[in-house]
Amino acid sequence: MNQPYSFFKIGFTGALIFAAIMSAGLYGQTSPDVLFDSSRVEIRTPKVPDTPRLNGPHIFGVRPSSPFLYSIPASGQRPMQFSVDNLPAGLTLDPNTGQITGKLMHAGTYDVVLRAKNALGSSERKFRIIAGDKIALTPALGWNSWNIWAAKVNQEKVLACAKAIVSSGLSQHGWTYVNIDDTWQGQRGGPFKGIQPNQKFPDMKGLADAIHGMGLKIGIYSTPWVTSYAGYCGGSSDSEDGTWTKQQGKGSRRDGKFPFATNDAKQWAAWGIDYLKYDWNPCLPSEVAQMANALKASGRDMVFSLSNSGKFQYAADYAKLANSWRTGGDIRDNWKSLDGRISPQVKWAPFAGLGHRNDPDMLVVGHVFAWKDDGHASHLTPDEQYTHITMWALLGAPMLMGNDMEKLDPFTLGLLTNDEVLDIDQDSLGLQAVPVGGTKDDGKSTVVYAKKLDDGTQAVGFLNETESAATISVRWSALGLSGNQPVRDVWREKDLGTFPDHFEMRVAPHGTELLKIGTPSSAQ
Repeated sequence: MNQPYSFFKIGFTGALIFAAIMSAGLYGQTSPDVLFDSSRVEIRTPKVPDTPRLNGPHIFGVRPSSPFLYSIPASGQRPMQFSVDNLPAGLTLDPNTGQITGKLMHAGTYDVVLRAKNALGSSERKFRIIAGDKIALTPALGWNSWNIWAAKVNQEKVLACAKAIVSSGLSQHGWTYVNIDDTWQGQRGGPFKGIQPNQKFPDMKGLADAIHGMGLKIGIYSTPWVTSYAGYCGGSSDSEDGTWTKQQGKGSRRDGKFPFATNDAKQWAAWGIDYLKYDWNPCLPSEVAQMANALKASGRDMVFSLSNSGKFQYAADYAKLANSWRTGGDIRDNWKSLDGRISPQVKWAPFAGLGHRNDPDMLVVGHVFAWKDDGHASHLTPDEQYTHITMWALLGAPMLMGNDMEKLDPFTLGLLTNDEVLDIDQDSLGLQAVPVGGTKDDGKSTVVYAKKLDDGTQAVGFLNETESAATISVRWSALGLSGNQPVRDVWREKDLGTFPDHFEMRVAPHGTELLKIGTPSSAQ
């Protein structure tokens, strides 16, 4: 390494840690857990104030007559009281919890003002409810069971995760979905002849009710195949009555003669499910359409997420039928896997928008992969983890945590609770950042990503894919700007000043810095 690491970024203590990592030749590799001490690395996110601060998206989509549930995300000291100006007929607010429930029977756009107050102050935020044919207008924020528990998942673990999302304060920043992945499935049955839960989930309706009671939402997993990847009952059968016999190997990963998408969607709606991960390969538009229609006919809004390795030739179909779709295979907690998911997103950018998102896969931060043992702290270095969250925000991607929510550390909480970063992910324009500059040397790149935001500013990321610290810059002309422009460090929530024609910053190897450039055109 030829250039010194920036003390501006990590301070003296952090530099000592970094020197130890570099001298051991471990930077950018799968580092032993002992080298990652979350109490001794830079936490860029400032402490959340005790005064109320309203967080989360500025828009929310719902279909007319579907059950409505939105929990107003607000950080600050409790107790807190909530109110809403111009709440439309059919919806009711609980002033103590901030939960809005009910049904909107007619299509329309409803502009309201959310308010929160406690003993120290108050906060307000403009919010738009759109009752129409689109849901999931902003990317899903939540948790999925696979990257931590895989087949070890059960009802007790899922409920504990939901409680931890609330007790840790993550729900106050907009984290909402608690999603069960593969291995919950038993045999078909019940009034809808839908897949019933196995012994690991003795009361799916009760679990959904408990999660809704916390102001969160619940997701589930299925596949159009006869048998899922993990060897559990799938969404089709070779028998007209839906009988399923456990089969082994890839030969069971195929469509059966009889699809049960409608049956399963009705069962999920009866339980109160809010999100479906639909997992198979290839993701053919005919099968996507079949389930999309079944979900719409169920009478309940369910986010429709496709997995995995979507085919680019079907991107336009996915955008019409689904809310998100995986653009690649499964992510792992190493730099090669993380970095390999970023640049391929560029070609998919034209298909991103409100209600439909490209999905580079789940998050691998925190304590992960407890499949056969107790798991481990993510093998991504701290700077790589900042790159992970920063790029997912710039891409406007769904963010689904895959970590043990009962083993949250201060560094991971800082990654997940920066509301200015999350605002960029949840931005109401629905755009995906694309490269506007950078350099390439020996196959390694520095890249400048940018996207316009609904407040008139631009979010800009400086990504350093190289093994050495690098100075990265952006000229205003690359952003379509001119004259003096204010620059804000988003992670540190700090204004850096006004600059005449460009801005540059030192970026750590495998690191990313996140900026907002420009003057907001209107208050949010």
